[in-house]
Amino acid sequence: MNGFLQTLNNLDTWLFLKINNEWTSPFLDSIFPWWRDQNTWVPLYFFLIFLVFYNFGWKSWPWLAAAIVTVVLTDQLSSGFLKDFINRTRPCNDTLLGPYVKLLVPYCPTSGSFTSSHAANHFGQAAFYYFTLKPYLKSWGQLFFIWAATISYGQVYVGVHYPLDVLGGALIGMMLGSGIAGIFNRRIGFPPLKNVTVVSSEKPNIGEFNN
Repeated sequence: MNGFLQTLNNLDTWLFLKINNEWTSPFLDSIFPWWRDQNTWVPLYFFLIFLVFYNFGWKSWPWLAAAIVTVVLTDQLSSGFLKDFINRTRPCNDTLLGPYVKLLVPYCPTSGSFTSSHAANHFGQAAFYYFTLKPYLKSWGQLFFIWAATISYGQVYVGVHYPLDVLGGALIGMMLGSGIAGIFNRRIGFPPLKNVTVVSSEKPNIGEFNN
């Protein structure tokens, strides 16, 4: 078992160094520190909330409450429990690896590395948005997962997390986000869009236009 964990850790470190040191460019160096910042996406959250309330009115309040619960649970499980319980050192704080890390943020956080709260929170939100809004967004809802994946990748790119950290966070987020979305859909759910006119698929009676 120890041999397997050591091999897994070696692969994780190898992939981290590839992403952080080699698969880089000046453009990405300037983009990812901003892209992975949670404050960057505050306008997106407000825009999404506006669209939901515009289309569903007061029935959007339970949805908003469930979205907040998703964030709280993913963050508490990742930051409040797993980081302290597992206590994995971040790559930028590792005494051996640290000198080789290209840190692209102002400082290296002192909290544990596993799991990534960014990945847990964003994948939790992505899963919740996707499964609650899927009937209305259709395949466009898959963009939420691409959005979460790029933010999670950015955590590795800037040097504050290993790939397995973001993978673990993504799995936690997906489980909690989809689970809460399932409860919301079963217990409450959204009605048909109030601002969309439903067109009947029945053929019109020609006689009606001749009267």
